[in-house]
Amino acid sequence: MRWGRSERWRASEAKSQGVALALMPKEPEPKTETKIYEEVVASKPTLIDEKVKLHGQLIEEFNLALIERVSPEDLARQVKQFVTEYVQRERVPLNQKELEAFSDEVLDEMIGLGPIEPLLKDPTVSDILINGHMSVFVERFGQLEPTATRFKDEAHLLRIVNKMVATIGRRVDEASPMVDARLADGSRVNVAVRPVAVDGPLVSIRKFSKRPFSLDRLVEIGALKPAIAEVLTAAVSGRMSIIVSGGTGSGKTTMLNALSSYISPKERLITIEDAAELQLQQPHVARMETRPPNIEGKGEIRQRELVKNALRMRPDRIIMGECRGEEAFDMLQAMNTGHEGSMTTIHANNPRDAIKRLEQMVGMASMPMSMGAIRGQIASAIQIVVQLQRLSDGKRRLMSVSEITGMEGEVIQMQEIFKYVREGMDDQNNVIGSFRATGVRPKFAQELKSHGVDLPGHLFDPTVVL
Repeated sequence: MRWGRSERWRASEAKSQGVALALMPKEPEPKTETKIYEEVVASKPTLIDEKVKLHGQLIEEFNLALIERVSPEDLARQVKQFVTEYVQRERVPLNQKELEAFSDEVLDEMIGLGPIEPLLKDPTVSDILINGHMSVFVERFGQLEPTATRFKDEAHLLRIVNKMVATIGRRVDEASPMVDARLADGSRVNVAVRPVAVDGPLVSIRKFSKRPFSLDRLVEIGALKPAIAEVLTAAVSGRMSIIVSGGTGSGKTTMLNALSSYISPKERLITIEDAAELQLQQPHVARMETRPPNIEGKGEIRQRELVKNALRMRPDRIIMGECRGEEAFDMLQAMNTGHEGSMTTIHANNPRDAIKRLEQMVGMASMPMSMGAIRGQIASAIQIVVQLQRLSDGKRRLMSVSEITGMEGEVIQMQEIFKYVREGMDDQNNVIGSFRATGVRPKFAQELKSHGVDLPGHLFDPTVVL
């Protein structure tokens, strides 16, 4: 086929247009408040000094006792006016957008948490990690990335840290250099300062979603499949005692929150945590939190004392944020004495390791029990172990659902019901895998049937794609 001149011209024109389109820059994504702030800081690093200097003047000018009575809108307007006058007087070179960002930053310094306030407001940020006053990292979508956020100096960072922990009556200094705390929105904060932290204060903030994740939402993002969610929902409704196991940041508390939403609203729940993180939606929830020792080393209230006290408060179920010590013995006792359906989380790499850790923690209670007796307690108290993991691509997955079926000799018997099988990596380094049933029908299915919940057999068919 021969082309005439006009056809060749049209072909070359189309080709050149295609090349031009390919070379055109992509339309920029809309900038968030955090991005605008980071750009301002990166372009004008001296603004950090100006902000701290201006903050000192604001404290002198404003009546701090009356600030709480002023509406946020009025306070923001007055601060913006004060900042505008200051910028004009000191001839700080700022355009309108930079001035607004600077005003917001000064306001955050007064009533918020200073430079990290925009990061706390950013819904895409799940963790904020501060390694000294000059290094701030965040986690977005499971991946760590550096930010332009900076503090003026170590004293500036320490002032923000003390503002965080003061809200729950804690303090951090050389006498007590480590503290666990929580922010007003439920985010968890861990702080370590000198002399424990060699290069300056270390701060880790685990943010919590304003809207708790439900099982349906976890299914949407691919953390598990509808068939698995149906079995877990039935197990919670049927008062099966569950342990959620996994590593740090694998989503244990998120899963515990999601499962707890299927508990009957008629039941009385008592939660026990080191730092209150659970966001239960039931109408009848009593929350308790541990207390560290004071500066004289007295007044400590541990989880074990709280579990013992909870048993006197007429609970239907006890939800423990994390089991990590001798309280495991009292938790198992509660599960075995009329508080079926209780739940807790535990740090472990797989279901069998979770059971071994429980054995070790019960041994920490210094009770005169043989290993056989401890394993018997575990086998009779717990029905299901849910294993979670954060994969190399940052995504969190349910890796296994296992059932504890009893004892055979001195060994706790366990059978896997569902599992996640890794199959490789794609071009973007995302983990490829699939959820599968093992073909084992759980023993608790018969018990659920007596509660009016009949699990269809196809949920456990290994030949059916979940």
